[in-house]
Amino acid sequence: MESKKRVVVLGAGFGGLAFCQAFRHPAAEITLVDRQNHHLFQPLLYQVATAGLSAAEIAQPIRSILRDRTDLSVRLGNVESILPTEKRVVVDGNSLPFDYLIFALGGRTSYFGHPEWEAFAPGLKSLADAQRIRREVLLAFEQAENSLDPKEQQRLMTIVVIGGGPTGVELAGACAELAQHVLRQDFRRIDPGQTRVILIEGSHHILGQFPETLGIRGEEQLKALGVEIRCGTLVREISQGTVTLQSGEVIEAGNILWAAGVSASPLTAALGAPRDRAGRVQVRPDLSIPDHPSIFVIGDAIALVDPNGVTVPGVSPAAIQAGQHVARILESELDARPRRVPFRYWDKGSMATIGRSAAVAKMGPLEFSGYPAWLAWLFVHLIFLIGFRNRVAVLWQWFYSYLTYKRGARIITGLKW
Repeated sequence: MESKKRVVVLGAGFGGLAFCQAFRHPAAEITLVDRQNHHLFQPLLYQVATAGLSAAEIAQPIRSILRDRTDLSVRLGNVESILPTEKRVVVDGNSLPFDYLIFALGGRTSYFGHPEWEAFAPGLKSLADAQRIRREVLLAFEQAENSLDPKEQQRLMTIVVIGGGPTGVELAGACAELAQHVLRQDFRRIDPGQTRVILIEGSHHILGQFPETLGIRGEEQLKALGVEIRCGTLVREISQGTVTLQSGEVIEAGNILWAAGVSASPLTAALGAPRDRAGRVQVRPDLSIPDHPSIFVIGDAIALVDPNGVTVPGVSPAAIQAGQHVARILESELDARPRRVPFRYWDKGSMATIGRSAAVAKMGPLEFSGYPAWLAWLFVHLIFLIGFRNRVAVLWQWFYSYLTYKRGARIITGLKW
């Protein structure tokens, strides 16, 4: 009996999970490798960071999601190296051979050549990042309550968000709502309503991937929440508690949050394929890499312009579609009818929430903002959230927060006295 083809999938994000759910073939066995034991719904990560949701409500154990797949095994471990010519991956010192490799390790926070800034301005890519931000933001208000110096209180109640894309906008809006509505009645010596939330963006308007009209509407909605927006402003230096702008202005802040850049996993270098400046692999039209047709790259790690002239973006719908596309290619090859068609990205639209009843959305020719966009955002995110229990929990939390302006995840953990 002919042995089964070994398919190794690196990463259980949107792309890797979509591939595993779509690919089924009796002649193949799948090994899914990830250094976390859970799939994370990253679009709602900012709500964990700002105490709107708990970690368990936006994450689901990988083994639980795929427990009915007897042809698939999950391996918790760290990928150390990839040897394309030898067709094997090294995971925690152990060799894992493959016939097909799906590289779906996603991206990481980029500090544009200043990795030392990470210590002072955390990014938002994992549950650990979100929990760190939540702890430090909430702790700053506690420290302000204990301080007798008005200047120090104001510094602690200043939050700087760097980056005006969807993540930065969502973080800034959620921080403003947290301070002005959720925490305002909780303290006696400070007024959280006096919190300054400053959003810094290097280009001329926020939400650059949206039409300019929606960017302007987004600015209006953020300003209505009290967020200060600095567009056309670059950061020169970040240190403990301070942001120095190119203009020379120094902003003192209790929290500095980074939402300005993303780069591909450094392991893309091991694939030996051409990469762009952000480390993304320049894949072939079918998502395989040059010289190694059995290795595919999907998700945030690809640099590709599809046959329709569309640059494939690093967003979850693109990763899901790419995972499903590669699954179809492998199924056709294992059925001895290989059909390597180019990947075409179907843009289903873009959304960004700004705050309570405030959002912007673009779906095809439709552009809308405010309450209708917010409702659409809620519906789409509930649909894509993994797990019925998570959907119910998130829906209840949103409903409760909408009615009461209260958030139930305001727990500070990890304190070291």
